[in-house]
Amino acid sequence: MRPGWTWRKLIYLSMRKRVLIFDDDEDLLEIFTFLFEEGGWDVHTRQVCDNPVETAIQIGPNLILMDNWIPSTGGIEATRLLKSDKRTKQIAVIYISANNEIKKLSEQAGADGFLAKPFDLNTLLAQAEQLSAGK
Repeated sequence: MRPGWTWRKLIYLSMRKRVLIFDDDEDLLEIFTFLFEEGGWDVHTRQVCDNPVETAIQIGPNLILMDNWIPSTGGIEATRLLKSDKRTKQIAVIYISANNEIKKLSEQAGADGFLAKPFDLNTLLAQAEQLSAGK
């Protein structure tokens, strides 16, 4: 156990929902981090998406936010990889993009939900809570 940590803190941290955010926009990552941390989530961010399955396994998120244009794998392929692996297919993925074809792209990727940029932050949180419920 880390110095200064108590069992109560460890139990609290293990009960928090965890979100993994793949987006190359630093400003958006800061907004997402603030928003989810204020909502009691444990937040992990990545600006590249080289090994999405391994990253998700390591972090163990309840939810993933996936940007369409994330380097280097790209959002569609990264989501497909996550949804085709038995270790990560149950993790909810919200696909996010400014692309006008966001609904079609999210369906192609196999995402559980989507939001078009710009979007209302309350809508994001509501969708996040709904999709991560029980996970």
